[in-house]
Order: sequence, then structure tokens, then C-alpha cells
Amino acid sequence: MNASRPTLHLLGTRGIPAAHGGFETFAQRLALHLVARGWRVVVYGQGLGVGDAVRDTWNGVERVTLPVPWSGAIGSVWFDWRAIGELLEHARREGEPPGLALTLGYNTAVFCQRLRRAGWVNVINMDGLEWAREKWGPLARNWFRLNERIALRVAGHLVADHPEIAARLLRMTGTPVHGIAYGADAPPEPDAAMQADEAARLAALGLAPGQYLTLIARPEPENSVLEAVRGFSMRPRGMALVVLGEYTDAQHYHRAVRDAAGPEVRFPGPIYDAATLRALRRHARAYVHGHRVGGTNPSLVEALAAGNATIAHDNAFNRQVAGTEAADWFVDASSFDATLVRLLADPARIAAMGQAARRRHEQAYRWEPILTTYESLLLAAWAQAHTPAWARGAMRSWS
Repeated sequence: MNASRPTLHLLGTRGIPAAHGGFETFAQRLALHLVARGWRVVVYGQGLGVGDAVRDTWNGVERVTLPVPWSGAIGSVWFDWRAIGELLEHARREGEPPGLALTLGYNTAVFCQRLRRAGWVNVINMDGLEWAREKWGPLARNWFRLNERIALRVAGHLVADHPEIAARLLRMTGTPVHGIAYGADAPPEPDAAMQADEAARLAALGLAPGQYLTLIARPEPENSVLEAVRGFSMRPRGMALVVLGEYTDAQHYHRAVRDAAGPEVRFPGPIYDAATLRALRRHARAYVHGHRVGGTNPSLVEALAAGNATIAHDNAFNRQVAGTEAADWFVDASSFDATLVRLLADPARIAAMGQAARRRHEQAYRWEPILTTYESLLLAAWAQAHTPAWARGAMRSWS
């Protein structure tokens, strides 16, 4: 390995190219940005099955795919343990000195103690308040709280994507936290061919431009899907509410959402195709964002980039991200109904909110400055990783 070439090992995602969620999208964008800037980037990804690690290269990014025999939470925990073990063992075999890691999420921070003991500098993105999600029972919540506190002790640097999260961590540790937001790309201006393609995609879903709202969220209580569906279904709207995601009869909450839905609520299932999502966002009358638990949520940032007026759950996280002009607010089904009645009667307000959304995205959530800020932090952490242990103390005050 060329010791002068900065190297980043990226942990905590299912891998790239992105096909799952916000962390994967961020990992892909950061990895490609750094490779273009001369970095060596190694991304650890999760596969399903058994066997040895598979190493390959994708667009200049080194990938290490680790088969895991289980899906779900147990599989994710096992993957995190195995990824750190693979990183340390490969470095030992190759004679590489301790280096730099970026871990996305704190859910298994207890395993990150292995990196610290081996002399690695680990930057941890602290994500949101995982322990506050309603879907978790007491055992899982205690696990997440414990790992949040462990992360504060073992991280070389802490990153928070939202000021409220950063302030909370600062109160807990007294240590500076790097506040770096999540980003999104503004959709391209459509030419005639794109307009025709998007119209066809909407028609295939039985939708017409401007005649529907979108709700894009995992079907979980803390995302207020049930409240939004109940509120929307209180009266005829003359338009659809399009609820994306996988709703199954096996889940009580999923059934409750479906049972609350009036005839104008549509459930097209999960949609991952980027062009279809772009069409849905571009032509929606408004976007519904019910997330209540922490951080800068990728779906909200992407709605701002698309110029969507937003009807958002009223909490400090959403208010900071959307600002004061791009969103209106609800807290329960009744207030959702009242907000929707008010907005649908005021097309000029909806148009102004959409313009404010684009301004907010341009101001705070473009990828280029976000990735540049990350690179500055990682360069400092890389230098720290290659500083003798006795001299590192003075570098930890960098912020």
C-alpha cells in the first residue's frame, strides 16, 4: 500500500451501489467523491449466505462483500462483527499499519472497541435516536442506549447530521461534535422525452400530475403513517394519497394502516426505481413526512430537492430541516385533516412552499459542499491515524 495515499474503510452499510436506504446512498456518494480525489476507499457490504469474503472493485471503489447466514437484525449484528474482524485480519496479513475507518450508525458500537484497541481512528456517524423507535422492545432499546454511550467513548470523531443530535451529544460528552448534514441531488430539468416518460410512469400507476400526495416511509409507528392515512381519509379529497412501502397482513401496524385507508389511498408497494421515484416526487401536489425520531431524514431532504411542498410532523427535527416556509405541520390525524383542508384550498401557498423547498435544499443540502466537508474531517482523521499514539492527544481537539 502507498502510505502517502489516504485510505478509508467504510463500515455500517449493506454495501454499494445503493439499493436500500440513506446510509447506502451516502456511502456511494462519499466513496465516489473520495476516489475521484485520489483516495483509496474500501466499502464493506452484506450478502446473504455463507462463505468467505468476496473482494472486487466497483467504479474504483474496493468492495468487500461478507456473506451472512441470517437476515434482519441478527444478521446485521453478525455482519458488523464480521466486517471489523475482516478489516483487522486483512490489514494484519498485508502488513498495513492502523488506519482510518468511518462507521455509519452506532447500533453495534461495542464492536468498535476492537478498532480502538488496534490503534485505528474511527469516525462514527451517530445517525438518529434509534433507541426511541416504538417498534423496539425494552431489551433492544437498552442495547441501543448502551451502544450510543459506548460510541461516545470509542470514536475518534463524532458526526451528527442534525443540530439537535449534535447538541444532545455535546451535552452528553462535552466533546465537540462535527455537524454535517445529509444531501440530495436536485432532479434534472425535464426535456420533452423525460416529460413523456414521467407521464407514462404516472399513468401506469393510475395517477395524474398534481392530483396526488406522496408518503414515502417505512411502515412503522414513529413515522406517523397511521395518523396521516386516518387524517387523509376523514373526507373526500378529489385526489389520491400514494403510500409507498411494503404492507403485509402479517404485521399488526400494517393492517391498521390499511384498515384506516379510505378509497382514495393507494398502496402501490415499495418502489425503488429511481426514474419512477423522480416522477412521483416531481409531480406530487405535496409530500407527507411523518417521521418523529431524530436526525436529518433522507426522504425529507429529497422532497426539498424536488421542490415539494411538505406536510410534516411537527417536531424540532423536521422544523430545522424544512425551515419555516417549505412546510406546514400536523401532530395527529385531526390536525393532518385540518392542515390538508387549508392547503388544498390555497394553490398559491402550495406553489410558494415548493419554491421555498428548492431554496432550502440549495442553501443547506447539496451534496458537493457536504462531501467536501466530510473530506476535510477525514483528512484530519487520516493524519491523526498516522501520528504516533503518544502525540494523538493534542489532535483530538480538532473540530
